[in-house]
Amino acid sequence: MSTVPLIVLSASREPVEIINSVLRQAGRPSHCTWISSLRDLADGIAQLNPEAVLHVTDDPQELQLALRARARLAATVPVLQIVSQVDETRIAIAMAQGARDAVTLENTARLQAVLLRELSAFHTARLLESAQKAAQDARNQLETVLRRSNDAIVLVQEGIVTEANPAWLELFGMEDGIAGQPVMDLFDESSHAALRGALAACLQDRWEDHPLRLKGLLSDGSVLSIEATLALGQFEGEPCVRLVAPVTSRSTGLSAAPAAQTGAAAASPAASAAAELHGQLLQRGPLLAALAARLATPSAGGMRALALIRIDKFAALERVVGVTASEQVLADVSRLVRESLYPREIAGRFGGVRLLALLERGNEQDVNAWAERLLASVSQHVMRVRDKSVCATCTIGISIVSPGDARLDAVIADALECARRGATRGGNQSVTSDRADHDSRVMSYDRVWVKHIKAALMENRFRLVQQPIASLQGEDPGMFDVLVRMVDANGKEVLPSEFMAAAGRNDLMKNIDRWVAGASLSFAAQKKPACLFVRLSKDSLRDSAFIDWLDLQLHGNRAEAQRLCFQLSEESAASYLPQTRSLTAALRERGVRCALASFGAGRDSAGLLETLPLDFIKIDGTLIQQLAGDREVQQRVRLLVEAARKRGIHTIAERVEDANTMAVLWQIGVQYIQGYFVNEPEEVVLHAER
Repeated sequence: MSTVPLIVLSASREPVEIINSVLRQAGRPSHCTWISSLRDLADGIAQLNPEAVLHVTDDPQELQLALRARARLAATVPVLQIVSQVDETRIAIAMAQGARDAVTLENTARLQAVLLRELSAFHTARLLESAQKAAQDARNQLETVLRRSNDAIVLVQEGIVTEANPAWLELFGMEDGIAGQPVMDLFDESSHAALRGALAACLQDRWEDHPLRLKGLLSDGSVLSIEATLALGQFEGEPCVRLVAPVTSRSTGLSAAPAAQTGAAAASPAASAAAELHGQLLQRGPLLAALAARLATPSAGGMRALALIRIDKFAALERVVGVTASEQVLADVSRLVRESLYPREIAGRFGGVRLLALLERGNEQDVNAWAERLLASVSQHVMRVRDKSVCATCTIGISIVSPGDARLDAVIADALECARRGATRGGNQSVTSDRADHDSRVMSYDRVWVKHIKAALMENRFRLVQQPIASLQGEDPGMFDVLVRMVDANGKEVLPSEFMAAAGRNDLMKNIDRWVAGASLSFAAQKKPACLFVRLSKDSLRDSAFIDWLDLQLHGNRAEAQRLCFQLSEESAASYLPQTRSLTAALRERGVRCALASFGAGRDSAGLLETLPLDFIKIDGTLIQQLAGDREVQQRVRLLVEAARKRGIHTIAERVEDANTMAVLWQIGVQYIQGYFVNEPEEVVLHAER
């Protein structure tokens, strides 16, 4: 019989000897580790993997602290309270707190019985969990093999390839086996961070069936883009990760297209949508139809922009490589464009050497960041055409799509003009539309929206929606980012992108902030979520009367203050630091939590952590969207996470859009994520009436 590992948390060593003796007499040899300080308990649980924790204390508060440490690291490990005297009341209090029982050292017979009972229950639960997991793993493996028997499969154990099927060797152009090689050697360095994070998550059984976009290194030195799936399996009785890549075309690096359909079905919108999802660029006709259909539907949030991508000096490239071979240059650039987009975004060939892409991003900064990444990706990409190696650059013209403006012709013309201006300046740059009548349009725009906003505030025509925040550690945190929608006089929902800018320019943000905060408090009092994140504008930050107003709301709604977390942008906090210190301190006094959003975008982000009392930071979405393929950004985010962890501040990644980014965040140690990958913000789940 193996030795039972236990932890004894006690001010003296004497209880350790008694417990050892009791278990020896019962024929259960144990190894009791003595921990004298509560602050060392968490490290002890993490390192020793105990089967039970025995806490020698009469203080219910100390027991509660020990139970919290256990719950964070090993929720199934039983905790027993050892007290000086015991009765049914004492036992009931201990069990209500979460302990399995309360015992004394004097009654060794009962101590022995309780210990044996809890150890037996722990072992039974662990065996049951192991059996269930093994059965599920076996079913998953069988289903994976049956479903993907023709796909390329490799097994990875502790970062080393243990087995690869013939389809994998054929896909990568390898004649010999690759068992024993590091799996990272099979992929381009830009894929390493995402792959490491995904492998770690999969081994902990926390990876869903998310496709991972990777760049494989073929035997001839070329790069192949694949979408791989990961599944937990076993190899020779030990856990491993099964990495499955669908059969691809090595000439394009894209998933092989399904068999062609005949008749009208081949040109149907459904077929175009399917092509989109498979990473293919649409031809001009289907592209224009898809763009018109998308612009005719309301945006799911954020903003839209149409980008026209034009290859620079293509005629000169044709003279170097030849007319027929130059098509490969266009194909390579097209592939880079498609890889830069999210699956839901539309792209296709507009004609000649021009491509069109409809971006759906959080804000204009995200659009500009995408353009910079694409320019760098194209300019750094070396193309092998016949016996020559060539490079190309491109120019990107960007037209921001105004809310409610579905005039596709006007938007395309605007993007074409921007691309033309960029080409005349030498190319290899992006140009965003700056229409000459912008100021006059803004003034007219504001006059209309100010009336609508004031009427909506007076008639209570706002509503709350939520965006869930997910944990990368498995549990549902019950946290939501609160967003606001306005309802017009006809009952139609209006997105913030249509009215918030006008509200900010016309001193109406304080009014909207108070409506959202009050409605959130009412909802928190009724439904009791773990945490609601409520935005505060810089106007509320500078509003000296806000705290007095909040006190009245807290009293009137009878909401628990800790269920609310007010979030300020890092830019606002840095610009108005004295006011931010005063506000966050006042909120903390009332039990309200505080967060900084868009964190990491400023000059002295780490300095704000030392200055302000914070519970959360939300890492800037622009950084997150560059994360998967940029090692410098990964290191920058890692330093922010480490700085926050040292101060006990939780980290949330904003605008997470794909599995590769989630895998890198997992590896870096970010705790929570939000974005389209978790849930679209447009899904209305809650309404708060005021």
